[in-house]
Amino acid sequence: MSSLLPATQWTLPDHAAGDNDISVLPRIFEDAINIAIFQRPLPADIAFSAQAQCQTDRAWQYSWLGHPDEAFSADLLRHLPAPEAATPLVEDMATIAEAVAFLFDTQTVGIRLRLLNSAMCPRFHCDNLPVRMVTTYFGPGSEWLPEYAINREGLGAPHPDRPDIATDTAAIQRLSPGDIALIKGSGWVGCEERGLVHRSPALENGSKRLLMSIDPA
Repeated sequence: MSSLLPATQWTLPDHAAGDNDISVLPRIFEDAINIAIFQRPLPADIAFSAQAQCQTDRAWQYSWLGHPDEAFSADLLRHLPAPEAATPLVEDMATIAEAVAFLFDTQTVGIRLRLLNSAMCPRFHCDNLPVRMVTTYFGPGSEWLPEYAINREGLGAPHPDRPDIATDTAAIQRLSPGDIALIKGSGWVGCEERGLVHRSPALENGSKRLLMSIDPA
């Protein structure tokens, strides 16, 4: 298996579920699964809308805590740097947020949209929360490790005595732009020692990444 394979070429491990149909996402509730991936090519209008928000000199971020209703869409539209081109992106974000809220039976979600010009979390790690949705609208997607390529003794704050986390760098997987992934963290009951190990991708000088994450509340 070559490094950083795109989703269409993945051979997924037993703890991962992937499909080009959104019905794959509820598989995150299966005990053995710690990542569920809706493999979605990003529609051209959404890709153009997202790219328009990346034409700024500085990194920026937007956050919302509440129900992903019309108030969310209106507030997001007011805060985006290129609102004249933002409608397809805003509509897609709202649709995804509504789907996450429905799936986890909650009226409240925490939504973040970030334009990054450097890796946000460059070290492999496991989130200390139950579950998070991630999707990349522009730039490289999140990277993650199959369980067989992880030495969990290396997790935690960097220390000279800690071993490398990735035991096989050729096994590193990467989400594609447009993919919608649900990721279990160590806060998921029954997954305390099996949360997905992942990291932000490296960004070359001058490159950018537009990332959305959603946490069910």
